[in-house]
Amino acid sequence: MQNSVTPDAISAVLSNPSFDSSSDRSEIVVQVVDLKPIGNRYTFNANDGKTRVKAMFTASLTPEIISGKIQNLGLIRLLDFTVNDISSKSTKYFLVTKCEAVASALESEIDLEGKKDEEEEGGEAKRQKIDHSPVSDVVSTGITLKPKQESVAKSASQIITEQRGNAAPAARMAMTRRVQPLESLNPYHGSWTIKVRVTNKGTMRNYRNARGEGCVFNVELTDEEGTQIQATMFNDAARKFYDRFQLGKVYYISRGSLKLANKQFKTVQNDYEMTLNENSEVEEASNEETFVPETKFNFVPIEELGMYVNQKELIDLIGVVQSVSPTMSIRRRTDNEMISKRDITLADESKKTVVVSLWNDLATGIGQELLDMADQSPVIAIKSLKVGDYQGVSLSTIRRSNVVINPESPEAKKLKSWYDSEGKETSMSSIGSGISPSAKNGSWSMYTDRVLLSHLTSNPSLGDEKPVFFSTRGYISFIKPDQTMWYQACKTCNKKVTEAMDSGYWCEGCQKKDEECSLRYIMVVKVSDSTGEVWFSSFNDEAEKIIGCSADELNKLRSEGGEVNEFQTKLKEATWSSHVFRIGVTQNEYNGEKRQRVTVKGVAPVDFAAEARLLLQDISKK
Repeated sequence: MQNSVTPDAISAVLSNPSFDSSSDRSEIVVQVVDLKPIGNRYTFNANDGKTRVKAMFTASLTPEIISGKIQNLGLIRLLDFTVNDISSKSTKYFLVTKCEAVASALESEIDLEGKKDEEEEGGEAKRQKIDHSPVSDVVSTGITLKPKQESVAKSASQIITEQRGNAAPAARMAMTRRVQPLESLNPYHGSWTIKVRVTNKGTMRNYRNARGEGCVFNVELTDEEGTQIQATMFNDAARKFYDRFQLGKVYYISRGSLKLANKQFKTVQNDYEMTLNENSEVEEASNEETFVPETKFNFVPIEELGMYVNQKELIDLIGVVQSVSPTMSIRRRTDNEMISKRDITLADESKKTVVVSLWNDLATGIGQELLDMADQSPVIAIKSLKVGDYQGVSLSTIRRSNVVINPESPEAKKLKSWYDSEGKETSMSSIGSGISPSAKNGSWSMYTDRVLLSHLTSNPSLGDEKPVFFSTRGYISFIKPDQTMWYQACKTCNKKVTEAMDSGYWCEGCQKKDEECSLRYIMVVKVSDSTGEVWFSSFNDEAEKIIGCSADELNKLRSEGGEVNEFQTKLKEATWSSHVFRIGVTQNEYNGEKRQRVTVKGVAPVDFAAEARLLLQDISKK
């Protein structure tokens, strides 16, 4: 099996603008470096020993990565790929549609330039050292390996000796084991031992199902490289390890099993989750103060947040602070407890902004710190944010969220440099408002995921497992004039109010009475196209765009008399008008029967030039 890359292959491809992989391809073998999951695909850097280029595997190759055939630092032969431009940058990337694994993970990253420098300096001692390394077959091809610490497995004794010199008795028992990094584990891996810190510990929960009753709890584990994984324990294992696992302590763990993570319940960025049973081994590694896991982020650009709206998956975000609000007190609906909240607005290089809500201690602690330094436009990185659909797209911290102010990372330095040089003078727009047909964000663009209404009517189970999102074009064919079209809302928080006993309106959310309230739309409209018709639920912001006026203004027209019914006229003006809709499809249960519910997430006027381009794209695919 070939254990070498093809020198200068990447440079040759990039220098040929008319390159065709199907005709011009010779034997191109590259090394996979920095393999990372992005949605259901994986990105990596293709390395030929001299040049690196960003690359992405198509979704069809994901099973080979999950199974371990294609590995980080492994070698692959490119069989079919295309060279594409990154529109926002003057760089190119490879889109790999077909490849084959040549070699499993090497010890380190291949660096042919290192060999050249070594020969010029006459480094005979270095060459002798490499000749006796376990990868001498790679060196014999003229390749020198550049050390890469994060992918090299260390023995427990090596780690303990490096960190504290004299091992404690419990640690000496682990010296015969080899510690594996979390990123190297998969369900097909044999026996392993990991060394991790407990960075989050859940509570013991009782459950009851068809198989009986039981208990369960989970912990989030982080290794020295910052890789995280969730470990779950049931029944006997849960009772055995619940008291043993202590938040912040370091443990050696072995004899566990891995499986693909259930996206509905996973809380960390890892394709796998760990299960520990009563036979698993968990041993505390004492005196490990120097073992501090690095926080590892997987940032999502603001313009791509749409695909995560109302999903279980948590995201990481980096941005420049634009504004910080004062602390607010919100009454929690579940237990009527008052909790602290603070909103911050962040921006990034996509020229989009988003509002992040900090809760509880983050609002009063780090939130106050950000307020004090807001005029300096600090960069912050936030790990584990929940994405909601309030005002289109909104972010909220949760209990395990971690906020880092002005992190020392390449992403932070690049973002700060962009903001200081041009960003502060650039016009920004909110990701959730006025969703543009030309937006680059595939999930929220009006011109991707386009379906006809027949796709909804012919698939009544759409949205059964989780909400799904589409774009569609249609006409408002009917608006019921006698429906409940609005509700009385608090002018402060927009929640529903009730009429007070004496006068005015009472808001349960704000716990106060106001003399006036506002009206906000909550209505259904029938939308039609050439293939069918569907009832859409529409809320205030979207309904205002459909009707063309606010709910207060429409209510005023309804109450006015006269020979001409201005209320009916306004509704007729809104019908048979064409719009492009962004919709979410879910399943609601009514009288024991599941029904499809279609909610309008965004409305935009028809851009006929963009529609023409969309039709041309569809024609070119056929």
